[in-house]
Amino acid sequence: MTVDVSRRALLRGRFDRTASLRPPWACDESVFTAHCTQCADCLQACETGIIVRDAGGFPQVDFHRGECTFCQACVAVCDAPVFRDPERYPPWPQVAEIGQTCLGPQGIYCRSCGESCEAGAIRFVFNAHRVPEPRVDTEACTGCGACVAICPTQAITVGPPMPSRREEAP
Repeated sequence: MTVDVSRRALLRGRFDRTASLRPPWACDESVFTAHCTQCADCLQACETGIIVRDAGGFPQVDFHRGECTFCQACVAVCDAPVFRDPERYPPWPQVAEIGQTCLGPQGIYCRSCGESCEAGAIRFVFNAHRVPEPRVDTEACTGCGACVAICPTQAITVGPPMPSRREEAP
């Protein structure tokens, strides 16, 4: 039996339509929720502990708990047909986005997100206040989420790339 997450959310009074970020290599949402058995094997297999249950009981990624190392443990442990082949497909199209509460544009020096980015996808440009502001290079960003938990103002989210998320020229 599958759970209609949107109906459950409606009945619980949750009207947030923000989609859950599924583990890397997850199939499309409709396929994932139709075939996921909610066994929690992927939660236990995750080496960084970032896979948790969403409101519907399905696995989702919570970058406030850490980063994804793309170890493929969640894929390897799952018996349900809910993951794509890691050898043939990228983990996901997700990228980091830096929001309005970032300290750089406010004239406060902070480079914690860039220091946590192993891919070097967060670069800094100087603004009018002469304090470096972070910019995400969406081509280099793996969507690992290492920058999310480290951000002191929780200004960073990870989600699908959008035109507004493209790196701006300095």
